[in-house]
Amino acid sequence: MQLEKIVAYHKALADPTRLRMLLLLSQGELHGQALAERLNLSQPTVTHHASKLREAALIKERREKNIVYFSLNPSFIREHAQASVDFIFKSKEVTEMSEVNETLKASVMRNFFSKDGRIRQIPAQYKKKLIVLGHLAEQLEFGRKYTEKEINAFIQNYHEDFATIRREFIMHQFMYREDGVYELNPKEMWTRWDQVK
Repeated sequence: MQLEKIVAYHKALADPTRLRMLLLLSQGELHGQALAERLNLSQPTVTHHASKLREAALIKERREKNIVYFSLNPSFIREHAQASVDFIFKSKEVTEMSEVNETLKASVMRNFFSKDGRIRQIPAQYKKKLIVLGHLAEQLEFGRKYTEKEINAFIQNYHEDFATIRREFIMHQFMYREDGVYELNPKEMWTRWDQVK
């Protein structure tokens, strides 16, 4: 599951009123007025929080004439909670894994990089391409924000096809892009060559 979806899920939960609403709805379907009374809140406040929960797909609603009834979306809640657990513990396992194929890595570094450090050619084989991308990403600074122009210039130090390599950085989670600004992701998020079958 994408990191953005996990973050959106937790943002929707990051409010005591919304958590209390979910707890009440776990007992069964309730209409807005009943929720307002049980939570000692105004109807507009309940409507506001319900809309946030609905946007995040944590609750469902149905209308009966002028009354809106709310209920939990339990499978979605469980799926996203499990995705969070999987994400955290998968990262731990990845961090703890030792490099399992140093011979392959050394071979790729020798065959695809010239003595001056430039890439001779971008490998076609997926695992080898990830080794090359990982090596390039390691040359960037963690925590630094790069403009697209800066990333292009950096890549051109290694290979003329900066557009392809820049795109591969994003596709394989080496970097994160927002509003034309690029930043390295934590290493635990990078697509690891030594876990490719």
